[in-house]
Amino acid sequence: MLGRRVAVTGLGVVAPCGVGRDAFWSGLLGPGLSGGRTTNIADWDPAPYFDSPKEARRADRVEQFGLAAAAEAFAQAGHVGVDPERFGVVVGTGIGGLHTLEEQVRVLIEKGERRVSPFLVPMMMANATGAAISMRYGLQGPNETMCTACAASTHALAYAARLIAMGRCDAMISGGSESAGSPVAIAGFGNMTALSTAGRSRPFDVERDGFVMGEGAAIFVLEEWEHAVNRGARILGEVLGSASNADAHHITAPSPGGRGAIACMRLALTDAGLTADDIAHVNAHGTSTPLNDAAEAAAVAQVFGSRRPPMTSIKGVTGHALGAAGALEAASVLLAFEHRLIPPTAGTSTIDPEMDIDLVIGEPRPWTPGPSISNNFGFGGHNGSIVLAPA
Repeated sequence: MLGRRVAVTGLGVVAPCGVGRDAFWSGLLGPGLSGGRTTNIADWDPAPYFDSPKEARRADRVEQFGLAAAAEAFAQAGHVGVDPERFGVVVGTGIGGLHTLEEQVRVLIEKGERRVSPFLVPMMMANATGAAISMRYGLQGPNETMCTACAASTHALAYAARLIAMGRCDAMISGGSESAGSPVAIAGFGNMTALSTAGRSRPFDVERDGFVMGEGAAIFVLEEWEHAVNRGARILGEVLGSASNADAHHITAPSPGGRGAIACMRLALTDAGLTADDIAHVNAHGTSTPLNDAAEAAAVAQVFGSRRPPMTSIKGVTGHALGAAGALEAASVLLAFEHRLIPPTAGTSTIDPEMDIDLVIGEPRPWTPGPSISNNFGFGGHNGSIVLAPA
């Protein structure tokens, strides 16, 4: 990525497999999901992240998750010490405050127009999470929201890093948040046969039959490398490059043979100044749907040739968090650097024999951390790849 280097100095996570970095990592090493079309953050309590219960009630679950993850990221990063006008926010989400919208539609039908909450609009709007983070921490730089389906938070991280690299900002908050498992959404995804009928997420497995809907958030503090070094920050990793392109093929199905994904990964490698041989790990989108997993596996095989870097998908434990998926997966890569282990692809027992990939299954795999590429591909033909490296 041309321009200034970009360091990651803070990381916060809220996920069904664990709230907080340490719990999230433990969850990634745990058993796979089973028995339901959704996986949620159990017993979620937003109170610690708000000044009052009233303030918490006026934030949709997606905003609550984002603020909780941001609090942990800032606590880890410490005092960044950047001019607020050069400290921005770019957050991704696929849908935004869908729970609030659905609840208030029900209120309208059952109780009438005058009973609809005056907080409906600020709670449901897709940019609410980024706006809330900006206001809470006084960040006056660019404040933008990516809404590109399941590629949203990968696109958000990539764009935030680019703003630092090109000198527009000195630090950024970025990542993604999602909580879209409302009754109507579940019915819609189910009726389009995207959800697993077995209630199991099995990425790249021969018996995969759809995804399990997840939720959560991961938020990062990014800053210009020299600034991070000079203030003595602990650097978790570096953003080396990224890419975004479009399949221009179908609203939900990937392009044949993963054509768009192939181009996206190659563009990201070029942006990072690397070749395929430099990549030590592939963090896959790996949703557990028949078409998408097949296309991604074909794309990885095409990009890496006879060399097969170890690949994993964490959706076997997190479910598919839509617009937050890329942020959760970037968090897993950074934690894999720290712990020197690649998490297994939970839920997968028999890799589809049509796929020529080195998928990590069963147990975590020890590794020497190196440059890693994380992929996300969304409805609408949105593709995103980001290259991260150990500090």
